[in-house]
Amino acid sequence: MNRLSLTLITGRSTKQGVGISSGKSGSEYQGAVGAIELNPLDMARAGFSDGDRVRLKSEFGSTEAACIGTDVPEGLAFMAFGAVCNRLIGSETYASGMPDSKQVKIEIELMVKAEARGE
Repeated sequence: MNRLSLTLITGRSTKQGVGISSGKSGSEYQGAVGAIELNPLDMARAGFSDGDRVRLKSEFGSTEAACIGTDVPEGLAFMAFGAVCNRLIGSETYASGMPDSKQVKIEIELMVKAEARGE
């Protein structure tokens, strides 16, 4: 199938917090904000593996990320706040000053399998 429709939630992650101590340009921070976390059952259904590069699309834009299987609930995806997930979130703040980043509908499709990149 190589495609999923999920709901994206965003927030701060522990890996992101640890990585920031080395700076935003460091590999640990970039890895944390450049990955999308998916439920392993959702990944299996789409034929994704850890480290696969995927294209993410929402009504607001698109981007690319590496997918990682974690303990997020089925049907949800998680991304740490950063430049990558910001491309998927709209600018409407509903007068709160903070864009809605907790229930963005996204489509995920496979770009490149990890083993094809030698990972």
